[in-house]
Amino acid sequence: MTADERIAAAETRLAAQFAQIDEIALFNQEKVLKAFGEERIALRHFDATTGYGYGDEGRDALGRVYAHAFGAERAIVSPALLSGTHALTVALFGVLRPGDRILFLTGTPYDTIRGVIWGIGVGSLREFGVESDVVPLDGAGKVDFARAKEFLANTEYKMVYIQRSRGYELRDAFTVDEIGKMCAFVRQNGFGGCIFTDNCYGEFVERREPVEVGADLIIGSLIKNPGGGLAPTGGYIAGSARYTALCENRLTAPSVGGEIGSYAYGYRQFYQGFFLAPHVVAQAVKGALLIGACLEELGYETFPKLDKLPADITRAIRFRTEGELTAFIQSVQDLSPVDSFVKLEAWDMPGYDCKVIMAAGTFVAGASIELSADAPIREPFTAYFQGGLTYEHCKLACREILKKLG
Repeated sequence: MTADERIAAAETRLAAQFAQIDEIALFNQEKVLKAFGEERIALRHFDATTGYGYGDEGRDALGRVYAHAFGAERAIVSPALLSGTHALTVALFGVLRPGDRILFLTGTPYDTIRGVIWGIGVGSLREFGVESDVVPLDGAGKVDFARAKEFLANTEYKMVYIQRSRGYELRDAFTVDEIGKMCAFVRQNGFGGCIFTDNCYGEFVERREPVEVGADLIIGSLIKNPGGGLAPTGGYIAGSARYTALCENRLTAPSVGGEIGSYAYGYRQFYQGFFLAPHVVAQAVKGALLIGACLEELGYETFPKLDKLPADITRAIRFRTEGELTAFIQSVQDLSPVDSFVKLEAWDMPGYDCKVIMAAGTFVAGASIELSADAPIREPFTAYFQGGLTYEHCKLACREILKKLG
């Protein structure tokens, strides 16, 4: 069977899921459009500002648009948040104080956050007197509620931390419904603190966001889903007004909070990217499903399973050898619009405990809403594929991957 024949068969198999994804995209597009209308967004909101940024209408209105669309009371959206990890760090240090304790409900967090929590000699939370406990996931990659109940019964926590996406783990991303059950569970067990959710890779994949089902804060990167491929940098923190205000104080200073912050390049790309995000996310989810269906036909194991809609934009693919893994990653680079000629090598990427190989021939450096893939060089050899601004680009990449691996 040729690559094109495999792709055509996969598209037929996935027709029902693709139709559901289109319905979700339409729902979320209407939600974003309504947020723009409610905030009366005008050309002046795109204007550049300098200096302190007092009275920066573009900055303030952008936060309110995110808050409306995500069902939050308040949101910070800022180019000063340099990545998802940075946004998470600002929020953690904004909410927590010496002597507080965190419960990681969804297992050990993603690699780059581990140094923020437990790092030595780097100014980590532990070094500031914040302690933590981890509830290991059960054998099915789900929350171990019985074990979590024991932690909550015996220890007082200021924060419960939920990681929506899988990171470099072979579990499914948690759905918003599952996160809602987690939130209800911890409240039923007497927890009165901050329910904190790493929302990276999950925005607009479903009709609701975690703050709509009980989370106090959600945090993410603008070079992932909500930037729509146009935001050049930045991150967001959204949720309750109480906790978001604490995060504003940490991002700037307690005396000025969210009253300052300018951007000399203007805000149009942030607004336009957010407007496009529901459609772009749908394209990426379809592309990841196509890659998964085609590689399953070749005998590779992929996650999540194809009988349900994914809860984020990433797809994990397990390979038999390091050679197969690197060939897959290289195929993604070969079909990139930028740096397609580059031959990839694994390197000691900051924040990781092993070498990582990454395909990211993207217009915005490192943007994982654009077609990209990465993998730690360790067993089991697993690649993490995400993004694709257009389904057509994903389809062309899939054809190339099938030629190399098939």
